[in-house]
Amino acid sequence: FGIPSDETFVITTTNRKEITEDNFSELVHDGVTLYLLQSVDQMLLLATKERIDFLPHYDTLVKSGMYEYYASEGQNPLPFALAELIDNSLSATSQNTGIRSIQIKLLFDESQGKPAVAVIDNGSGMTSKQLNNWAVYRLSKFTRQGDFESDHSGYVRPLPVPRSLNSDISYFGVGGKQAVFFVGQSARMISKPAASQDVHELVLSKEDF
Repeated sequence: FGIPSDETFVITTTNRKEITEDNFSELVHDGVTLYLLQSVDQMLLLATKERIDFLPHYDTLVKSGMYEYYASEGQNPLPFALAELIDNSLSATSQNTGIRSIQIKLLFDESQGKPAVAVIDNGSGMTSKQLNNWAVYRLSKFTRQGDFESDHSGYVRPLPVPRSLNSDISYFGVGGKQAVFFVGQSARMISKPAASQDVHELVLSKEDF
């Protein structure tokens, strides 16, 4: 740093804790901001910048459904949550040339480890990349359009038709995940792309978080 050999200095954290040989090993995080000063209490001559790296708390996702559906103005929110889950299947089966099959199963036994809601369809399926995209909070079907592996590439919003099943519920990319964590505490997506033999599975779990 070009410091003369006869000049003393200290290295401190941003809360003015001096770094010494004894506590140096505690600096385990990359990107920590340090000050090089003449003394611990030296006044800073210039404003400093510090990079803040963070991940949103998992409650952003896990509790999103509770916040969303409790604000449903006194209506029974469960049908709205189920409608969001069905919306995924409506999207997946929209290009089917044959039979369009969507099943909803309420499993009250322990076959899945705990009681579960299962939505099953014979749609186009998703690749591992598309499953990853589905899991990302606020990555809507419109934001994903530029992705060559988007599960809604080329999606054009349909004209409003009364009482039609057109798969346009999850407009902002949060509906399916909000619905899952309103109904329960984990989601398991199992999908096989129509043109592939590979089966992909994604698990989002409050317990794992």
